[in-house]
Amino acid sequence: MHLFGRSKPKTTPKDAIIRLRETLDMLEKRERYLQAKIDNELKTAKLNATKNKRAALMALKRKKTFETQIEKISGARMTIETQMLTIENANVNLEAMNAMKAGADAMKQIHGAMDINKVDQTMDEIRDQMDLANEISDAISQPVGFGVDMDEDELNAELELLEQEELDTKLLGLDNVPISAPAVPQTEPTAAIAQPPRPTKGQMIDEDEEAELAELKASMARFFSFVSLGIANAVLTDMSLCFIRLGNVVTRLRVSGSVNK
Repeated sequence: MHLFGRSKPKTTPKDAIIRLRETLDMLEKRERYLQAKIDNELKTAKLNATKNKRAALMALKRKKTFETQIEKISGARMTIETQMLTIENANVNLEAMNAMKAGADAMKQIHGAMDINKVDQTMDEIRDQMDLANEISDAISQPVGFGVDMDEDELNAELELLEQEELDTKLLGLDNVPISAPAVPQTEPTAAIAQPPRPTKGQMIDEDEEAELAELKASMARFFSFVSLGIANAVLTDMSLCFIRLGNVVTRLRVSGSVNK
């Protein structure tokens, strides 16, 4: 107690660490001082070892005394360093505990205004609103029929009819495609070529065969046009007709040749 009845102020961990550190510095200085004294006494003993043995022995005794004091100082330093480390660790633990307590108080204050039943109710309301929003989105995205029932089969049939009309239009247009004849070379012959004798009337192809050849050419033209347009069924049909007509023409030519011979 002080003179006026006041109690002695409590030492805080920070004050204790500061005081221990100051004491440790003082002991380190004392240890350096004694080590210097030991070095001097050892030097004196070496100088008087042969000349003055009594002086040498006294120097060694003082050296031994100084070494004993250094050992005690080293023990005190070790104790102080251990205390400092312990206090620092305890102070760290105290600060951590205070921080955790402050966090717990803050969480308690936050959760004091919350109720688990209210939280569950709020989450249910959120889920209900989300479901309602999804239903509204689905309803908005549905196509509106304007009161007219649509038959998908009828629409597909009408679409196929339009495609067939378009195909027929293209086929009719291809019948009038002109057939280009191969170009005739314009180079003049170097020598006169004897003209073959003109065929007799019996050797000429009749009008039916000429009509068959013209129809065959038109079919071939349509065949290549269909190939370019990618019309598979029409191509196969016209190709079959072409081969049939070509066979008929070849057969007639052979018959005509046999008759003329």
